[in-house]
Amino acid sequence: MTADQDTKSGQDTIPDIAQKYAQAFAALQPDNIDDLLALLSDDVRFADPFNDVTGKTEFRAIFEHMFATCKDPQFHIIDIAASATTPSERVYLRWRMSGRLATWPGTTLALEGMSEIHIADNMVTAHFDHWDSASQLLAKLPLIRSLLRPILRLFAVRTGGS
Repeated sequence: MTADQDTKSGQDTIPDIAQKYAQAFAALQPDNIDDLLALLSDDVRFADPFNDVTGKTEFRAIFEHMFATCKDPQFHIIDIAASATTPSERVYLRWRMSGRLATWPGTTLALEGMSEIHIADNMVTAHFDHWDSASQLLAKLPLIRSLLRPILRLFAVRTGGS
């Protein structure tokens, strides 16, 4: 089997709803949030390091807040994979988010993470974001940086070579 065949067969396991969701997520702008919402169940759950909400109204509020606090936020989908055990029910999106904080214009966002997407009845029922908010975001904020860096260093393993 060639690498192209491996990739093609892997893509065949990704449900259409997940591919549409990934495309809508990557194209997300303030004027097209409804495209993403159309793919969600009414009782969708969204959780990330700062939020845990249920329902489309609350889901919309998360992304409206993002657009209000970030300049030019953009999600770049790096990879998409289906669960080996439940490919029609669980999909994983690897992403990179770029942008700038509106309140600290000099703070550039370069976050990397993964979203676990749950699917039922051809709708997205849950979106769980997994990313390191301490080292990727909080440690870059001017006031928090000086407090957080010693804590992060406390847990870093030092080997003989570094």
